[in-house]
Formats: sequence, structure tokens, C-alpha cells
Amino acid sequence: MKNLSFLAVLSLLALTLPLAIASDPSPLQDFCVGVNTPSDGVFVNGKFCKDPKLVTVDDFFMAGLQNARPVANAVGSNVTAVNVNNLPGLNTLGISLVRIDYGVNGQNPPHTHPRATEILYVGHGTLLVGFVTSNGDGNRLFTKTLNMGDVFVFPEELIHFQFNVGRSPAVAFAALSSQNPGVVTIANSVFGSNPAIDPNVLARAFQLDPRVIMDLQAKF
Repeated sequence: MKNLSFLAVLSLLALTLPLAIASDPSPLQDFCVGVNTPSDGVFVNGKFCKDPKLVTVDDFFMAGLQNARPVANAVGSNVTAVNVNNLPGLNTLGISLVRIDYGVNGQNPPHTHPRATEILYVGHGTLLVGFVTSNGDGNRLFTKTLNMGDVFVFPEELIHFQFNVGRSPAVAFAALSSQNPGVVTIANSVFGSNPAIDPNVLARAFQLDPRVIMDLQAKF
């Protein structure tokens, strides 16, 4: 019986390990170009696969990422995503890319990617970056000032941020380990949820007066 139990546990681990070590499942074919209509193929990773015979080189191509983006918003940054939604050839390949433009004093505010690790490369400027570990690790802050050419990694699902501390605009590029990594911006999620979270809940959580919470909610 003990041997059977051991074999059962071993079999379960063998089945679940591939799910634990990757955000996206590995493809079983050369490619699965994503389309949105069921008549075109099989549903994989949230997209239907385009008929391979109809795939063209443009399904794997996107231009224009060299162009600066405007940063006229409250946080002073602009994130341009390249993922399965605008580059369909990424479907099932488990990777995506973003360009981030920062104005002076601009930031990519604290956020998480629920399905991806991120590796960031600074193309121009100086950024203060960091991430915070989970509660079990004591919510430790790992932070570093990066200059042009520097690289930094943000572990999957951990809260992280970038802030332009230089005297001129900055730009960074980041690769993420999912075709559709998702993003949860902390302030927007907490204070701008729809419908709004009861101010008394947040007041107790943040140890603030409910009126302060309602003022913050009005901003999001």
C-alpha cells in the first residue's frame, strides 16, 4: 500500500510539474497564429488557431516600436504592449514585449503581472526600480537605480515599479514570460474598482479616515 501511495503521489507530481514551472503551456506545433473567429481553427490559449496554410509573415511582424509615445497623463508614462492581441503569431509562444516611455518624474506605478516574470532593459535615461516580496518573506523591498544599458528582473506576480529620477525623458523595453501577462495596477485596483470597495473596509486596511479613502476613490 505504501508503494502504491508513493506511486500515486509521484504520478500526481509528474502531471502537475509542467503547470507549475511555466505560465503558458508549451506549444505542440510550430505555431498557432491567434484569430478571433471559431471557423478558422482550434481554440488554444484563449485564441483560435489560424489555418497554418493561411499564415503569412505579417502574422509574426509589428513595426513602429522605435517611436516615442506621449506621456501626458497623471503618472507621466506610457506603456506600449506587444502581445498576442496585436501580434497574433505570439499565440502559444509564451513571450511578449513592452515599450515604456517616461516623462521627467514619470513612473510606471506599483503593479503586478499575474502571469509573467519581467526582464527590463533601460534604453535611455535613469530609472529607480524595485519590487516587494510577499508577506511570508517580510515584504522586503529590492530596489536599484538603473542607467542606460542596465537590466533588471521582476519576479512573477510580485509588486514592482519604475520611476524616472533623471533630468530628461527615459525609455525602457521589457520582455515578459507570457503571451498575455496581464497587469494589475495597485492603486487603480484598490481605489478604482467597479463597483467601489466599501470605504470602511479600506479605511481599516490602510488605517485612514473613511473620508480620506473616499477622496482617493474619487481620483480613480
